[in-house]
Amino acid sequence: MQTMICRGLIALMSLWVCAPTLAATDIQFWHAMKGPLAEEVDALVRQFNESQKEFRVVATYKGNYDETLSASLTAHRAGRAPHVVQVFEVGTANMMAAKNSVRPAWQVMAEAGERFEARSFIPAISHYYADSSGRLMAMPFNTSTPVLYYNKDAFRRAKLDPERAPKTWYEMIPILGALRDVAEMPCSYATSWPSWILLENTSVSHAQEFATKGNGVGGTDAKLVFNTHLMMRHISTMMSWLKSGYFTYTGRQDEAEERFKRGECGVLTASSATYAELQRQAKFAFGVSNFPYYDDIKGAPQNTLIGGAALWVMQGHQSEAYRGVAKFFGFLSRPEVQATWHQKTGYIPVTIAAYELTRKQGFYLTHPGHEIALQQLMKNPNVDAKGIRLGAFAQVRAVIEEELEAAWAEKKTPKQALDAAADRGNEYLRRFHAANHDPSSRAELETSGATKKRASATSRGKGDSTTARQ
Repeated sequence: MQTMICRGLIALMSLWVCAPTLAATDIQFWHAMKGPLAEEVDALVRQFNESQKEFRVVATYKGNYDETLSASLTAHRAGRAPHVVQVFEVGTANMMAAKNSVRPAWQVMAEAGERFEARSFIPAISHYYADSSGRLMAMPFNTSTPVLYYNKDAFRRAKLDPERAPKTWYEMIPILGALRDVAEMPCSYATSWPSWILLENTSVSHAQEFATKGNGVGGTDAKLVFNTHLMMRHISTMMSWLKSGYFTYTGRQDEAEERFKRGECGVLTASSATYAELQRQAKFAFGVSNFPYYDDIKGAPQNTLIGGAALWVMQGHQSEAYRGVAKFFGFLSRPEVQATWHQKTGYIPVTIAAYELTRKQGFYLTHPGHEIALQQLMKNPNVDAKGIRLGAFAQVRAVIEEELEAAWAEKKTPKQALDAAADRGNEYLRRFHAANHDPSSRAELETSGATKKRASATSRGKGDSTTARQ
């Protein structure tokens, strides 16, 4: 009897040892990050996967923002959509309109019992990705805003105070003159992403409409109205600086950042996410200041706009997989995770708790430039500063860049360029609004336009404006 019992125990133990381990549920995550940013994404994914055994996030680079968005929508129609896709802020209205393709993040989190409150996020960020009821449609991920960078070494050569950065556009004038004439800089000032920085952020930071319906947040029947007196004056200023050698046009995306890193430009307006890369690559001392404004405009400056991207959940998957997505989003929302992401990449921490943790850690004492970007977003945004959320926004931006180039080349006056940009852009908005009242035409609009404009821009040697560093 004792022998039989022993044999039985041995058999049970063998079954236990040899029993197959339940496989983790895979969560497919498509993103648009490459280079060092992709390495940080991989680090986040690896950290999450190692923190539990139920789910395994598989991160895949799918090209730039345009390509990633297009690939995810195409895959959804074929029944092969990823669980999570990173979509740039320009595509937010398109994703909100694609109701049959997208599963709201708030719903995914609620069904899994995960905490996900809009009030936990920085207001300028949560307002942008929230629906009319204030519920987050996507998980805010990599967020940035424009700031001003300046070459302190060049300031010294120009006999300027390297600790005193220009705060307004007016203060820029004598500084740019000194950089040109005294320091003999080949490029006094340049900007990346001209539409985002020179038009969109300048409009909103001066409490002026870029488009009606709260800049599109209030509905798809918005109309572009950025061809205002202020913007005509601003573009006229840029044109006069271009003629005098104060301003150098470098291209539609981040070409200006490369010239600044090489020490060719003295002042740069660019994404706050550029900060970390400048620290790694710039061979000179540089400073960071607020995004410039006109101090004779009442109420200025208001908060600036967000750039970057959010994580959207795609329809068509099993409930267990959505529970894994919720766990992953909950992990990404942790203060310590967001603080590390912020400090390593230069992107803004999306939650208030992560911001407070970073301050407590003393990070801003040695990296003050990071906090300037946050301070620009920490105000409670007014109705026109909750973000510009327009359908077919990628196409609208391409039109704006094209018309600005006509102005830089003196083929059009600022008024002619801005009026044309508004008129042409409004045609895209009308088509988007119509498509959302005629679902049969929606699919074509979701995947067309941006790709066509990108190809057109590339043929002119300017490239697209959707690389993942804004």
